[in-house]
Amino acid sequence: MRTSQGSGTRLLLARALLGALALTGAVIGGWAQAAPAAFYRSFPGFGRHWLPPLGPYNEHLVRDFGALNLGLAAAALVAAVTLTRSATAAACAAWLVYSVPHVAFHATHGGPFVAGDDIAVLGSLAAAAAAAAAAGWLVLTTPSPT
Repeated sequence: MRTSQGSGTRLLLARALLGALALTGAVIGGWAQAAPAAFYRSFPGFGRHWLPPLGPYNEHLVRDFGALNLGLAAAALVAAVTLTRSATAAACAAWLVYSVPHVAFHATHGGPFVAGDDIAVLGSLAAAAAAAAAAGWLVLTTPSPT
């Protein structure tokens, strides 16, 4: 199976984006599953605390969030390894179905955060949505090898 150099570059970029989504989902999901109370108190780390301003701790909710991220990570990993159209479409659609409403929520509920944290929250969430959209576009619009 041969691909043109341009197609190979597109697929390599898609693989990197999907790999980044898989890694992000695995780290966040694993942390939320392994230590839900610590995750709630100190997410995203680096001295920032983005969850307590949004409401009280709920172990069930944090663990569900962790499981969701682990599931998204698994889908992105399969897509990154196989780069099949179906796996990529499914993984990217799942990330977008999760990410777009998440961005919309935070775009309308930034009040509890200082401006820098609000920008960081929105930027990090939008980056995940953009990575999923870009990876999907790259794979789904690359001509199939003949």
